[in-house]
Amino acid sequence: MQTPKPHRRLRGFEPAAGLLRGQIRSAGEQRGFAESRVLTHWAEIVGDAVAQIARPVKIGYRRDAFGASLTLLTTGAAAPLLEMQKPQILARVNACYGYAAISRIVITQTAPTGFAEGQVAFAAAPTVKAPPDPAIAQKAAEVAAPVRDAGLRDALAALGQNILTRPIKQRGK
Repeated sequence: MQTPKPHRRLRGFEPAAGLLRGQIRSAGEQRGFAESRVLTHWAEIVGDAVAQIARPVKIGYRRDAFGASLTLLTTGAAAPLLEMQKPQILARVNACYGYAAISRIVITQTAPTGFAEGQVAFAAAPTVKAPPDPAIAQKAAEVAAPVRDAGLRDALAALGQNILTRPIKQRGK
């Protein structure tokens, strides 16, 4: 008795997203997300400011109402800010669908840390670095100047700036 040969793909390497597309779609549909773009491109749809304080949890359909309800998860402190932005969020999500698929938004509040189901971790706001001191930038550029390759020279200058702007305790002096 022969064992069946495993199924081989003839196309070579495939992106991981293509291999997992079916599983991602079925997981999203269990929460009501027929269109997974709302989950995967949330920050692009609503903007970074809203994406940092809210996450889509599920879409629910009621029998007596036209359209669906989008449930957003947020922390208690951010809920009033999110409440004021409901019309803009609704318009942007419906623009993603291409029609008025969502008729209302429900905000669910939770603590930032907690048990497995109620736990929420939103991305922190990006930190903006202050421009380096011109004297430090000049010194780092002078040290890296003998290097002929432009990419390597820029990388070494950036490394030098990072080392020179670090506090003295961390530099080992």
